[in-house]
Amino acid sequence: MKIGIDCRLLGPEQGGLGRYIEQLVLHLSLIDQENDYVLFLRSENINKVKIGNEHFKYTKVLADIPWYGWREQILLASIIKKAKVELMHFPHWNVPLFYNEPFVVTIHDLLLLQYSTRAASTLGPIGYWFKNLAYRIVLRHAVQSAEHIIAVSEFTKQEIIKHFPQTTNKIFIIYQAPSFESPANVSASQNTIEKFGINKSYALYVGVSYPHKNLAGLVRAWKLLVERHGNDYQLVIASKKNYFSNKIEKIVQEEKISHIIFTGFVPDEDLPALYKNAALFVFPSLYEGFGLPPLEAWIFNVPVVASNRGSIPEILGMGALYFDPESIKQMADVIFQGLINDEIRYELRLAARQESLRYSWSKLAAETRAIYEKIFHKR
Repeated sequence: MKIGIDCRLLGPEQGGLGRYIEQLVLHLSLIDQENDYVLFLRSENINKVKIGNEHFKYTKVLADIPWYGWREQILLASIIKKAKVELMHFPHWNVPLFYNEPFVVTIHDLLLLQYSTRAASTLGPIGYWFKNLAYRIVLRHAVQSAEHIIAVSEFTKQEIIKHFPQTTNKIFIIYQAPSFESPANVSASQNTIEKFGINKSYALYVGVSYPHKNLAGLVRAWKLLVERHGNDYQLVIASKKNYFSNKIEKIVQEEKISHIIFTGFVPDEDLPALYKNAALFVFPSLYEGFGLPPLEAWIFNVPVVASNRGSIPEILGMGALYFDPESIKQMADVIFQGLINDEIRYELRLAARQESLRYSWSKLAAETRAIYEKIFHKR
């Protein structure tokens, strides 16, 4: 079977979605020696994809088209059709409306339906209205026309069913997994810590800065923590600099919140060191379809405190201490307990080891391939 995968968003620069695509392709290459794959890539990542397994059959096709725009809707479908794939996998909801061949789509969340706010956009009111309308049209096409839908959690599955009940019988849940497998070496860790100006024990956040990530709430909870308990700790926010991260930095400056470090985007060679040396990982999101960073923190034996919203309790189970993300006081209290209470920290680490056994990229690749095969044999 000839299978296409839209890899335009591949790479850690694109957050959890980029990691998902990267790891999916990598682990398919380790288990599938039968099918032929066509990877559709942009100019900035086409040369970065190099598969080490010589038995994995694949070709790379340049699809240098930005995501979420009109060119994606009109031009991408024709590029895919020229490649003559028998099945296409779109790892995100942005499926071209004019693509009418068999495809699988992965839905990570329904953020723009459930958390629709212009604060999450740089557009004006009219532009945002059109963007939201386009999202709803494209999403509806994606879930209704797909042969099968991959949901990244039970939470996301139920969100899809709530809005599109006719899709119930074609949704399959496939969990993701952390991307790092071993800690950074000690010398590299120390160099990284010094590079970012970290000089105290610290709590860590890794991820993007969009409003639903609730970083405004996090920095205000940190302000309360410092006011109550002193400045023995730093908060390190590892997030790519953009319009939204600038707004968080502005809050920190205007409200005179101290002991916070913004690292900007952290490449994969440095990120393990940040995890390894952290005293605590904090995940304050208002909405998540899955949420990879806490699982990455688990690898480095870092205790996790997290929001009780969205899929987070499903994914983290007993491996996190939870707080209401809309309560600044509760968030500050839970973060502080996660930093200083040795009994809680021990229990969280113990539970995380057990919970982490549920997640494997190899398992994800095998289950995804099984869906491909199921569609092929059904036709």
